[in-house]
Amino acid sequence: MAALTVGYAAMLEQFGPREVVDLTVLAEQHGFSGCMAADHFQPWVPAQGEASFVWNVLSAVGERTAGDLGPGVTCPSFRFHPAVVAQASATLAAMYPGRHWLGIGSGEALNEHVVGGYWPEAGERSARMFEAIELIGKLFQASLDGKDVKHRGQHFTMETTRLWTMPEQAPPILVATAGPINARRTGRLADGIITVGAPPEKIEGLFAKFAEGAREAGKDHETMPKVLQLHLSWAETDEQALANALDQWPNGGMKFPKADIRSPHDFAAMAALVRPEDFEGRLLISADPDRHRAHIQRYVDLGFDRVYLHNVGRNQAQWIEVFGRDVLPKLVR
Repeated sequence: MAALTVGYAAMLEQFGPREVVDLTVLAEQHGFSGCMAADHFQPWVPAQGEASFVWNVLSAVGERTAGDLGPGVTCPSFRFHPAVVAQASATLAAMYPGRHWLGIGSGEALNEHVVGGYWPEAGERSARMFEAIELIGKLFQASLDGKDVKHRGQHFTMETTRLWTMPEQAPPILVATAGPINARRTGRLADGIITVGAPPEKIEGLFAKFAEGAREAGKDHETMPKVLQLHLSWAETDEQALANALDQWPNGGMKFPKADIRSPHDFAAMAALVRPEDFEGRLLISADPDRHRAHIQRYVDLGFDRVYLHNVGRNQAQWIEVFGRDVLPKLVR
């Protein structure tokens, strides 16, 4: 069983790139280990206000920290061809050996529609994602072997090539999913799984399908990374924690699929309908660090070995200090 690490989920939707780097450094100083950074072309709502390029930011974070680095997650299907994502990932892994992992998702219209073209339904987006993973894996392996490779599939074509800059080991590929079908395919085709907070029975079902897929591929699911991105809202008072959630993370209270919404302004219009009770069971809002500790511990007990925490408010430095002192040291695996 892998040791528990608790990292910082850096929200490029909320903070400028230099501030994100400084906050990640501060988080490491207070006991957080590693950084998961979001790959967004736009913020969810205009109030968040930022959307810098994840690969640039992770490179800067790597220079000033010692923990792991992962885009959590990027989509290798629309804005980027899978070969381009593979090159970006291989370069980061070569710069920071043993620290980088590649988080893959099927994409959201908010970010991917900006290049135009047809926006497919969920099934096709998943099919594109898994073909992209196949292509990236082939390109990584051929490049490590010093060979060229090509790909011609249903969704992607890659002419004969290789990556000329490679680390000694290819970065592990982790897939973000919250559904059982994709969890099984993730266990079979990827190196680990990423998901978000959900009721325990849903997480248990997700892990069961992930394990089933891993066994089908002859892999030991117990040794494969299980990564959680957990959103929360902490402030000095419950009232301020709630205000932070409503202003900065109303998307956390939207109880419907969001992958087809294209504009932060459309999200903002929907956010006007979000009420405090909509966060129930989706986002812990509390001024009590021990409530947050117990909440995080429940997920650790379910089997997650990496947890990346995102406090939705702008009070990041204060939150990092409080959680580094009062929460992280009390978590046990």
